[in-house]
Amino acid sequence: YASSKAALHQLTRVLARELGPQHVTVNAVAPGPFPSQMMASTLDAIGDTIAAKAPLRRLGRDDDMAGIAVFLASRAGSYLTGTIIPIDGGIATTASGT
Repeated sequence: YASSKAALHQLTRVLARELGPQHVTVNAVAPGPFPSQMMASTLDAIGDTIAAKAPLRRLGRDDDMAGIAVFLASRAGSYLTGTIIPIDGGIATTASGT
């Protein structure tokens, strides 16, 4: 899983560099813990703990992802390329990542 994510991050940077001259932006969103089929068993077991340790003290919501998608698709995101955007409630700022 981790190696596939690292490859996606590198692909994002490479495509941003290659497609930039054609005025194409390429970014990736790196979601933290959101309710999903993949996270269901983990969140059932320790979802409250994960949320409590996040700086924003909650899990991600659909509108959190929608907001970044709208930003990236709008003029506001037109000068952002080659970036991995964490949508994780600040979890990446904690020592253990959770």
